[in-house]
Amino acid sequence: MKQIDNPTGLDKYFELTKLGTNVRQEVIAGLTTFLAMVYSAVAVPGMLSAAGFPAESVFIATCLMTGLATLLMGFWAKLPMAIGGDIALTAFVAFSIVINQKIPVPTALGMILVMGIAFAVISITGIRSWILRNLPQSIAQGAGIGIGMFLILIACSNVGLILANTSSSLPVKLGDFVSLPCLATVFGLFFIIAFEQLRVKGGILIVIVALTILGLIFDPKVQYNGFFALPSFGESSLLFKFDLSNVFTATVLPIVLALVLSTVFDATSTIRAVAGQAGLVDDKGQIKNGSRALTADSISSIFAGLTGTAPGAVYIESAAGTAAGGRSGLTAVVAGLLFLCILFFQPLASLVPFYATAPALIYVGLLMLSHIKELNFKDDNIGALSALVTATFIAFTANIVTGLMMGFTCLVVGRIVSGQFKKLNLGTLIIALILFGFYVSGLAI
Repeated sequence: MKQIDNPTGLDKYFELTKLGTNVRQEVIAGLTTFLAMVYSAVAVPGMLSAAGFPAESVFIATCLMTGLATLLMGFWAKLPMAIGGDIALTAFVAFSIVINQKIPVPTALGMILVMGIAFAVISITGIRSWILRNLPQSIAQGAGIGIGMFLILIACSNVGLILANTSSSLPVKLGDFVSLPCLATVFGLFFIIAFEQLRVKGGILIVIVALTILGLIFDPKVQYNGFFALPSFGESSLLFKFDLSNVFTATVLPIVLALVLSTVFDATSTIRAVAGQAGLVDDKGQIKNGSRALTADSISSIFAGLTGTAPGAVYIESAAGTAAGGRSGLTAVVAGLLFLCILFFQPLASLVPFYATAPALIYVGLLMLSHIKELNFKDDNIGALSALVTATFIAFTANIVTGLMMGFTCLVVGRIVSGQFKKLNLGTLIIALILFGFYVSGLAI
């Protein structure tokens, strides 16, 4: 590529020439990232509305959070990464925290806000480094696997593919496989897997749109209410409706802490993976502007709690943009602007049936299960099995804190009994004792 001696404008600010890229390549990469993750604009409102969140308000909040946070990532951190509503945490907020544990929506938003503030403090002060140094990576990997399993379970359950089994001791059974929601979900998943293998840009979005059209034709419950509308939070707006009065109680605060720890590990690994693909990691393993990227990630969750949507996170789909040549923050700026543009398509938020987004949720869950390959069964069997204990109980109890308690307890007991006490650090012991005491005392939800 021809070098420019005195770059100006966009080239100078984003260091395009230095990074071996140009405006055209960055615009294409930004569009690619947008197409890869735009499904979140309908998937997040769809899940949260099932828990009583108003879909109109959530759609506006999600698009605003995604667009503005991604612009912050582009202009400030100058990295080719997009931020959006975290699909896994969205499912947990909707189906575990609000529906299963009966926590009111305003309190859930307060939890998201506090989580974002805590994550920001951790990122800015360097506490994150202490956490990553003292907490076992296997437990973090297990949490990701467990959330993936939970995502799959929720998606299958909500379309009727899996039903509660009242006729035997087994907890679940196959639902009405030939029903429209079940067939749409199954074949939608198969098409997403095929499209991803073929590297079809926007493959997930194509499946969501196709299944929505299918629903419009064959499902009387799917009603078309328009395509374009001026942005509005609606009459049931969640803007600034968060409630902090119950967040700092003995039953709710541990859930917030679990979400913070899960987010710290997830954000770090995702940012590192995308940065690595883009060649933005130095010889010492440090990510260019890594602290700014994590801070931008945390600010997105603060904004989410204020406006009324799911916690934000850097999307692994950003890797689609870096694969298309994205190397600078200009990629993120393009993606962020495109998300702000879809604010004007609000009626689509209530149009998309759950079985149109369920294949995407299952696909994301399957990708999270791939963390199993990172577990070291050969050299650290106790750590690997503790990770699977974490994953199993997160999925089977629909509770992150329960999974972490079981995983940490298994790890500590396993290390002590097997004579590997020296592999434990003070941070792990303290967290294990706190979590175990929390459950033994009966304070856990």
